[in-house]
Amino acid sequence: MRSSNHASALVVCALAFAMACTTVAENSQQDGVDVHNSARAAVGVGPVSWDDDIASYAQKYVNKRVADCQLEHSGGPYGENLFWGTGRAYTLTDAVNVWISEKQYYDYENNSCADGQVCGHYTQVVWQTTTAIGCAWTQCSDGNGIFIVCEYSPAGNLVGQRPYEQKAQENNILRFRAFSTAAYLVVKLSP
Repeated sequence: MRSSNHASALVVCALAFAMACTTVAENSQQDGVDVHNSARAAVGVGPVSWDDDIASYAQKYVNKRVADCQLEHSGGPYGENLFWGTGRAYTLTDAVNVWISEKQYYDYENNSCADGQVCGHYTQVVWQTTTAIGCAWTQCSDGNGIFIVCEYSPAGNLVGQRPYEQKAQENNILRFRAFSTAAYLVVKLSP
């Protein structure tokens, strides 16, 4: 009986350790960059990289907000996305995925969000001229939530500008309509 209890305790400890490692891994700088770059690649935009100076700015801002975790923008020199969540240990990956989920509300043709919806976090994530990011996160001091901020340089969401130029590309294939017929010419681009 005693060895059965020890085995159960070891399994519980191993599971807790694995879950803790998963949370830490999803909060890594590289995870933050990867989830951003995945969304950017989906619209044909180049990658961003992590910038320690920008991350330092983000860390100073979350330190300032740790007492109240209010979703108030810093007013700093960067583009900025904020996230607050409660009920579980949200990660950087979770926050960026929430911002990316706003894609469904972005209307490229009108360069606007659907009525009553928010999509500016998404457009900042995929803003074509942004090349560097830095993010930080903290548990709110009252224990009620996680506060996450990502900063973007150069900033996006410039009034009157689109976040990216829509390309006629689909999986490295360009389609040109032949004007004399209804046929399409398909050209494979080499990487």
